[in-house]
Amino acid sequence: MDRQNWQPTSDKHMLEARAALLGQIRRFFHDRQVLEVETPILSAAAGTDLTLDSLLTTLQGNGSEGQTRYLQTSPEFAMKRLLASGSGPIYQLAKSFRNGEAGNKHNPEFTMLEWYRPGYSLTQLMDEVEELASLVLGLGKAERLTYSELFFRYLDIDPLASSLAALKQVARAKLEVSFDSDDSDQWLDLLFSHCIEPHLKAPVFITHYPPSQAALAKLAENEQGQLVALRFELVAHGMELANGYDELTDPEEQRQRFEKDLSVRHSNGLPQYPLDENFIAALAHGLPDCAGVAMGVDRLLMIKTSSNNIREVISFPVDIA
Repeated sequence: MDRQNWQPTSDKHMLEARAALLGQIRRFFHDRQVLEVETPILSAAAGTDLTLDSLLTTLQGNGSEGQTRYLQTSPEFAMKRLLASGSGPIYQLAKSFRNGEAGNKHNPEFTMLEWYRPGYSLTQLMDEVEELASLVLGLGKAERLTYSELFFRYLDIDPLASSLAALKQVARAKLEVSFDSDDSDQWLDLLFSHCIEPHLKAPVFITHYPPSQAALAKLAENEQGQLVALRFELVAHGMELANGYDELTDPEEQRQRFEKDLSVRHSNGLPQYPLDENFIAALAHGLPDCAGVAMGVDRLLMIKTSSNNIREVISFPVDIA
């Protein structure tokens, strides 16, 4: 008889470490009077991000036969609906799902910490992220650099002004490249993930991303008059830990971005998803000016316990769940 692989990949020590980390996070926000909330994992709509694919299921019973629901890639849309309703500052520890993501740092099901601060600037939110990271990981102060400064430091190119041909040339000179693309962001992501991110062992906040990578962030001009996305990432130990935005509040601009994403997804043969009209309606009602951020809890635990693989910090990875 075949023996089933029923045992977890994390031991009791790791279970205790996770419980302690979650306790630290909850105390951190309790002390700052940020309300813990819970929103649905299933939604009638999904995000349009070109780099993410959703998992879906079909409902049965109670007159809902055949209706498609999507497992959230993050709790962002639902949390912003709470903000628009007057919730004030909120956070959530949520299960999130991203199809096709697997590897040493990825599992299709993972735990995300997400929080929103009405009235906060990106700088204030980075300060708070730094406080939390220092509390749970002992990281200390993080260097703060722009996306362009990092590309100049490690590749001697301007990511905001370089042509597609120039990006391809640098990538092919630095890496063995087995694909071709007319999307500059794919080449920027390749260069960042392979030529820059591995060097970022000490914590660093990266700001002022290309406007094409704004997602749900506002846009503004930098000191050089270049249009940039008002967002940041925290990278430490060679991996992304947090992704924060000065949140876009304009419903029409958001709809245009969603529709553009869906057009590109169609051209690239990617799955099409229904727009979240409830989210757009919440923006139209009035999302307060706010900054928000998502952090990967499993990755925090990897650093906290000196683990090299996400399988070591979750009980049952996707292949044995």
